[in-house]
Amino acid sequence: MKFVDYVTISVRSGKGGAGSRSFRRAKYEPRGGPDGGDGGAGGSVILVGDDNLYTLLDLRYNRHHFADNGRPGEGSMKSGKSADDIVLRVPLGTIAMDSETGEALGEITGHDQKVVLVQGGKGGLGNTHFKSATRQAPQYAQPGEPGEEREVTLELKLLADVGLVGFPNAGKSTLISAISAAKPKVADYPFTTLEPNLGMVYLGDYRSFVMADIPGIIEGASEGRGLGIQFLKHIERNAVLLFVIPADEDDPAAHYHTLLGELEAFEPDLLSKPRFVALSKTDLLPADLLKEWIGEVRSSFPDDVEVLPISSVAHHGLDVLKERLWAIIAEMKDIDV
Repeated sequence: MKFVDYVTISVRSGKGGAGSRSFRRAKYEPRGGPDGGDGGAGGSVILVGDDNLYTLLDLRYNRHHFADNGRPGEGSMKSGKSADDIVLRVPLGTIAMDSETGEALGEITGHDQKVVLVQGGKGGLGNTHFKSATRQAPQYAQPGEPGEEREVTLELKLLADVGLVGFPNAGKSTLISAISAAKPKVADYPFTTLEPNLGMVYLGDYRSFVMADIPGIIEGASEGRGLGIQFLKHIERNAVLLFVIPADEDDPAAHYHTLLGELEAFEPDLLSKPRFVALSKTDLLPADLLKEWIGEVRSSFPDDVEVLPISSVAHHGLDVLKERLWAIIAEMKDIDV
């Protein structure tokens, strides 16, 4: 399934049906009163959140969504039928904007949450509503309200509890495949991950969180180099950032500060998020030197950044990592641990 996170669609709601201008006519009532029914409402076009979706692919190939008009009212107080709404199911994290004005129409953050893109026109009132003591036979009924039409831009920014940040080939995909059910492509060359992957991490006792594997950042990504800002935007929606830095790098702290600089250049508010550092690929280091080396690396990082050594291949340190991530997520969500 191809990952699509940006699409523009055309939407139009239906017109409301006209109210009826009708009078009762019966054998013994040749001049009966008004009995015009109301018109039906036009259909709306509505976004609905679906936590089983992760891409806007379906909407890329189906970009025109026009709802039907409401039916007009009839005599004998019969109301016209309202048109069905068009429901577009989208992943959580979808933002809707008016393509012409840039106006934010809404944001989908929960399953079954609804955002109305264009509202169907109301049906007109039949002439029975306009009867009064001085107007016994109103000749007027309301027309239905017109519908709306607009171009809408949908942008998906992945919602996840933990976002993996790192250079290409840092071990992010291997990590997410080791601690979740996600199975991203893994290979020993840069930019193996060309699209974000989501994985659900389970810790037992009904504890779980969502982790996002974001394609690798390179120096200059905030200016458009490499994959550029195409995927940097997904980091905005992650509650906690986990920097993944390979243990065989010459200067892990320098790599951390480079990554931090790219995030700051893209969006300074990202630096306010809780963050951890996972030193990956520790299985590549000699076991007898590992403890001393980790101590030296930790001392080179800022005091407020927790550094956790892991090996996704050997499954070393993963349980500690999951527990530390869960602790901060539970604190942010005010969950008892």
